[in-house]
Amino acid sequence: MTTSAETVVAPVRARTAAASATLRRRQGFQHGGWFVAPFLALFALFVVWPLLRGVYLSLTDANISGDGASFVGLDNYREALHDQAMWDALGHSAYFTLLVVPAITVLAFLLAMLAHHIERGKWLWRLCFFAPFLLPSTVAGNIWQWLFTQGIGLFNDTFGLSTPWLTDKSYAMLAIVVTTLWWTVGFSFLLYLAALQGIPDHLYEAARLDGANAWQRTVHITLPMLRHITGLVIALQVLASLQLFDQAVVMMDFGPGPELSTRSFVQYTLEQGFTSYRVGYASAMSVIFFVIIATVALGRMALLRNREEATR
Repeated sequence: MTTSAETVVAPVRARTAAASATLRRRQGFQHGGWFVAPFLALFALFVVWPLLRGVYLSLTDANISGDGASFVGLDNYREALHDQAMWDALGHSAYFTLLVVPAITVLAFLLAMLAHHIERGKWLWRLCFFAPFLLPSTVAGNIWQWLFTQGIGLFNDTFGLSTPWLTDKSYAMLAIVVTTLWWTVGFSFLLYLAALQGIPDHLYEAARLDGANAWQRTVHITLPMLRHITGLVIALQVLASLQLFDQAVVMMDFGPGPELSTRSFVQYTLEQGFTSYRVGYASAMSVIFFVIIATVALGRMALLRNREEATR
């Protein structure tokens, strides 16, 4: 009889527990939904709606006035794919990214190591390394535009040079790269510094007891422990560098640079939308750029997932 009763009661208990769990989840969503509703509303208003609106405009020949737009289908995308100026601008953004990302990753790591191991004036070093990142892009651009100006610039005067940094296509992008390193390295420096402080000291103590020198401790302990943060720094810097615009425009007096050598993809898109008044075509370029950025981000996530699975 006991076995028979348990056979009857067990399914009832299971259904009751499942119903209770479902009720708790619904109640939790109902209460938590009020907290996330403001964020979702703002996200939909300022992210989702502009994205959908941009996709719609990319299928039209809309101009900046918004009048008389007609549906043109994929014509804007076909034109963009055959637009050599667009590919040149994308190449400039990619070239800038290839220069900045490795340099800023290595420099941020070295500065973090210095600030982490130095004994006196730690707060001052950290402030000096991070402070430039707090400056607006226009301020940073104007500072380095003056430093690089030929004839009166402090950079040439200090090193005894006469290099036309801002007027020669061979040097213009390099000047922007140097400015970007000085301006943005503080963010990656802070990430590395926080990660260094999270490495247990006993790992270094054990390595010292085994006779490992400073270089060996760095190679076999510090770098492996910073593997994930290095991946994060690289991913963030790639995404930020591909969106080159502010400092380049300011340093080149809101122009495309000597012989269009510093015109980035973002700048060319804005020129099409607000100078040539071709909002539909500019929207198509924006969608293409969004796809490129999303592909890079998703590729980074897939690579990270594969690495995590391989280490398990």
